[in-house]
Amino acid sequence: MTPVDSILARLTALHPKRIDLSLDRVQRLLAALGNPEKRLPPVIHVAGTNGKGSTVAFLRAILEAAGLRVHAYTSPHLVRFNERFRLAGELVSDAKLAAVMEECERANDGHAITVFEITTAAGMLLFARHPADVLLLEVGLGGRLDATNVVDDPLATIITRVSIDHIDFLGDSLEKIAAEKAGILKRNVPAIVAAQARDALAVIERQAARLNAPLKIAGEDFTATEERGRLVYQDENGLLDLPAPRLYGRHQFENAGLAIAALRATSRFKIPPAAFEAGMVKAEWPARLHRLTQGQLCDLAPAGSEVWLDGGHNPDGGRAVAAALADLEERVSRPLVLIVGMLASKDCAGFLANFTGLARRMIAVPVPGAEKGLSAEEVADCGRGIGLSATSRDNLREALEAARKLELDPPPRILITGSLYLAGEVLRENGTEPA
Repeated sequence: MTPVDSILARLTALHPKRIDLSLDRVQRLLAALGNPEKRLPPVIHVAGTNGKGSTVAFLRAILEAAGLRVHAYTSPHLVRFNERFRLAGELVSDAKLAAVMEECERANDGHAITVFEITTAAGMLLFARHPADVLLLEVGLGGRLDATNVVDDPLATIITRVSIDHIDFLGDSLEKIAAEKAGILKRNVPAIVAAQARDALAVIERQAARLNAPLKIAGEDFTATEERGRLVYQDENGLLDLPAPRLYGRHQFENAGLAIAALRATSRFKIPPAAFEAGMVKAEWPARLHRLTQGQLCDLAPAGSEVWLDGGHNPDGGRAVAAALADLEERVSRPLVLIVGMLASKDCAGFLANFTGLARRMIAVPVPGAEKGLSAEEVADCGRGIGLSATSRDNLREALEAARKLELDPPPRILITGSLYLAGEVLRENGTEPA
């Protein structure tokens, strides 16, 4: 166990709930730390249900290509907790993270606080103490009461696609969830919003109007579309003809468009066209339609097969992944084999329904170490219930062995999906941790 792991274990005991949305506890701790949130580099704040991390990845790649120093705070991590904190482009070291976590632990003085809240405070200390030109701040859950929502005057806010997820914490309707996401909007601060369902967009528009926040909506104020294999972006300031995003899938054109729109909406940075071009081809975001080409798990897959990894876990995320796989199928036809693990809190049937008619076989596995994971047989039953040919295995290695025994011709396209926790385990076992 690393020093960071030991500190996290102690902090977990400070609050009985893993998720308990509130700003009171984090604001109290930040005050005890001297309010580092008031000394941050300029912030771009990103909320939404799907696409937050990919949008941050595009922002970071473009800004770094322009020669700027970029901090980033994202969650959850896949393998190592350090992945949540990037200081001027580099993952924070174990020693530096352990030191700042211990400082927050002392300042908290045993008061009730969630792990996300205290680690957000630790991030604020790190980001305030290390120079950078911009901080990319990803919401953990929701927005209005998320621990990241302590920044009063960001450069811009972004809301990616809003869909049904985390209903226990955000509400059981699209309007309620959109209201929580819209809680990050700030007075007179540009707000860049993905194309939304009508009910969700209406909620966001009302909040923007109350705050006089200039609103730029995808499909209305700017477009980012695929044309002849390239990304064509257009807004009131003109057109950019860019390479296709390195991150695969039609939905990544939308996420890239949000990043471009946010940077063009603020006068803080003058981004040259070459940086937008470089950002498209350099952006990296592991476990989001991520093709694994080498590693220990890849070696277990059927000879000649493709292995893809995606942490999608809700119906809207599944829809985007399935659409991308359908595009792949049109280009190079292969039988699709799903390896799926999911948490009990997710809409298993809603997620898997996107793959009916597309997947040849499904192999269910448990999510290692998950507190509320579905058993492999429960996931398999869910798949069978919506018409997928499903079996179960005890772990990833057995699932890949089962895929090999199918002896499909041509060799299959394997997608491992259903949970970011499962995706992290894949990267760990494969020996391809994020760097």
